[in-house]
Amino acid sequence: MEKSSVSKARPPLAEKSAAAGENKKLAGLILTEKELLEGGEMSIIRLVDALLRYAYRLRASDIHIDPETTKVRVRLRIDGVLHDTFIFSKEWQSEIITRLKVLSGLRTDEHQAAQDGRFKTLVQPGVYVDVRLSIAPTYYGENAVMRLLAQQAEEFTLESLGFSPKDRAKIERAIKKPYGMILATGPTGSGKTTTLYTIIKILNIPDVSIVTIEDPIEYSVEGIEQIQINSRTGLTFATGLRSILRQDPNIVMVGEIRDEETAGIAVNAALTGHLLLSTLHTNDAATTLPRLLDMKIEPFLIASTVNIAIGQRLVRRICSGCKEKKKITEDEFTSLAEVLSPGTLNRDMEFYAGKGCDSCDRSGYKGRIGIHEVLEVNDEVREALMRRADAGEIQKIAVKNGMTPMLEDGVQKALVGITTVEEILRVIHD
Repeated sequence: MEKSSVSKARPPLAEKSAAAGENKKLAGLILTEKELLEGGEMSIIRLVDALLRYAYRLRASDIHIDPETTKVRVRLRIDGVLHDTFIFSKEWQSEIITRLKVLSGLRTDEHQAAQDGRFKTLVQPGVYVDVRLSIAPTYYGENAVMRLLAQQAEEFTLESLGFSPKDRAKIERAIKKPYGMILATGPTGSGKTTTLYTIIKILNIPDVSIVTIEDPIEYSVEGIEQIQINSRTGLTFATGLRSILRQDPNIVMVGEIRDEETAGIAVNAALTGHLLLSTLHTNDAATTLPRLLDMKIEPFLIASTVNIAIGQRLVRRICSGCKEKKKITEDEFTSLAEVLSPGTLNRDMEFYAGKGCDSCDRSGYKGRIGIHEVLEVNDEVREALMRRADAGEIQKIAVKNGMTPMLEDGVQKALVGITTVEEILRVIHD
C-alpha cells in the first residue's frame, strides 16, 4: 500500500504490502483521508471503525492484527482462508490495541497477560456486528484477533447449511425424540456451533424450556436462556450443566464436551429425559462414539443416549458470477480415488470452478457451505459399541446402513457446481 501523506509528524498509516499485491490504502477504501483526520492528526478511533467496516464488507469472519519487528500485519479470514490485507507502521500498534481494549472494557495498563473481551460496532446504517476480541502478548508486542459474528442464527436452515435431504431427515427424526444426545463433531471452525443453533431454532417453541451454556455465546436467540461460562467465578461447563439441570429444562445445549466430568453429566442428563445438544472435537462422526469411551463413559450409556453424530467441514462455494465447467485433472482424480469408495469417481465426470470476477474479488469463491455425514445410532451400531468396536468398524457399519461419508457428500456438491475438487482435497489434507 502507498504511504499516506497524513501528517509529517506522525508515521504513515500504511505501507505497500507486497503480499497483498495491490496498491491500495485503507483510507481510500473506506474513508477519505480527510474523514480519518481529526485536528490534523490521524484518528485511531476512526481507523479502527474503518477497518471493522472494511472487514464486514469483504465478508471476513476474523481480523488478525499481528505485530512484527518493524511493522504490523493485518490479515482477514475470508471464507476460511487468511489473506494479507494491510501493513501498518509499527508505531500504530499500541494505539490500535489500546483502542480495542477500550471498546471491550479490558485493562489498558495490562500488557503481559492474555485478555478476552467483546463489543458491538456499527458497520453500516442500521447494521451492528458483535465482535469477539482476543489479545495476547507476543515476542513483538501485543497482538489482537477479532471474530466478527455478523449473521444471526435465524438466517440459517438445515438446507442452507448444506445438509442433503437424506441427512436432514435423519436430524429431524433425532430431534423429535424427547431425550438423548445430538452431537456435532469436527475441528475448530467447521461450523459445529452454527449447526446446533440451527437445530435449536427448529426446537424453539413456547411450550419447551431451552437452556444453553456456551464459551462464548456466539448468537443471541430470543426465547431461550443462554449462559456464558466464567472460569474466574468457577462457572465451567460441568458446574453450569449441573445448575441448568435444576432449572427444569426440556432441551439443553452444551457448547463443548471437553472433559470426563462434563461428558458424564451430559450423558446422565440425556438418560434422565433431556434432549442434549453438544459438540466434540473428532475427525469424523464414527470417531465420536469411541471418543466418549475414552472419556470413561460406559458403552451401554453411550448406546442408550446418543441419537446421532454429525461430522462436518466447511468448504468454499464457487462464485455464481464466474462459474464454468472443468475436467478433473489426473492428480485430482488419483488423490480423490485413494479416499473414496470404489466406483464413486470416473474420469468423464464434469466438475466446476470459478475463474474469478469482481464479485468474488478474483478468488473464484464466494461464501461457504458444509459437507456432512450423519451417523444414526441403530441396533447394529449399539451392538458394536457394546463390543468396544473401533471407529473404522463403526464407520463401515454406518455406511452399510446408508450413511453418506463426508467426502462423498463433498464430491456430490462438486458435481453439481456448489464447490470445487480443490476444496474437497483441501479438506482431506487439513
